[in-house]
Amino acid sequence: MKKSIFMVLSVLVIAAMLASCAPAATPAPTQAPTKAPEKQLVFAAVVKSIAFNWFKRLEEGVLQFGKDYGVKAFMEGPSQVDSAQQVAIIENLIAQGVDAICNVPYGVPENEPAQKKAMDAGIIVIGHEAATAHEGTLHYDVEAFDNCAYGEEMMKELAKRTGEEGKYIQFVGSLTNASHNEWQDCAKAYAEKNYPKMQFIAKYESKEDQEVAYNTMKDVLRTHPDIKGVLGSAAGDVVGAGRAIEEAGLQDKIAVVGTSITSYAGELLKTGAVDLAMAWDPATAGYACMVVAYKLIKGEQITDGMDLGVPGYEKIILRKGVNGVPVIYGSAWIKIDASNMDKYPF
Repeated sequence: MKKSIFMVLSVLVIAAMLASCAPAATPAPTQAPTKAPEKQLVFAAVVKSIAFNWFKRLEEGVLQFGKDYGVKAFMEGPSQVDSAQQVAIIENLIAQGVDAICNVPYGVPENEPAQKKAMDAGIIVIGHEAATAHEGTLHYDVEAFDNCAYGEEMMKELAKRTGEEGKYIQFVGSLTNASHNEWQDCAKAYAEKNYPKMQFIAKYESKEDQEVAYNTMKDVLRTHPDIKGVLGSAAGDVVGAGRAIEEAGLQDKIAVVGTSITSYAGELLKTGAVDLAMAWDPATAGYACMVVAYKLIKGEQITDGMDLGVPGYEKIILRKGVNGVPVIYGSAWIKIDASNMDKYPF
């Protein structure tokens, strides 16, 4: 009996020893914690009109930014320039909950309430051609260059072609377009200071419409047949004026200088009806606008002298606009004439 008990105990001890030497049971696999995917950022550019070649080129920059930064970026705008329609687009983007809006307002004051509403909704709002915006209606405005210096340069180019004398007129897209008016006001002030024989006649509103500029120029030729110079602001201004001048056979007597691009003014640059198109690449401006919004969303500060990583915006100048909005200036103006227009095929 004692032997039997001893054997049973021995078996139990051996079993216990074997159990203690057995490898630990493999823990049930648990799913590795996964990081929630970051929400894709959505950036929208709102422009004066999607029908303009200028803004089609800007869209190229916006789309390229989207590819480079992994952001859903797109452009919207009215089929014709209209601040009310721009405001309606911004209201719709606010409802969609986009992360950033880059707005190129037709009229700065008309767009400000919608821009502020977007900011209040937590959306980053960057302006372009809106340096006169009031503080609190944009996070930043992005300008391709110092507007006053651009206007003065435009006047220097015109004066060079008129012998620094004679009557001249100006076109702006609208009388509330901040950039256009700053260019032309500075051009006029520069002429008054440096070219006393140049005579300012009037500033005309083209409503960003070539036909308006064309018909206005025909009226000017009737009223002032001795006109010697034209300055344009909207991309179609010099085109409309150049057409009227060419039809009158006066392309060798009247100098036409102003903002435009090859796709608008190319043929008239070849004939000499437009002497010089000054501009900046809308694609780089659109791209730079998006980069500023991206940096703000990522918590980065915008500082004077910083490099946005965009041609013409490698060393930005940061200033406060006349109405308080912070303005970023690049150094991105270009000059296009018949000799170099192939370099700027947009």
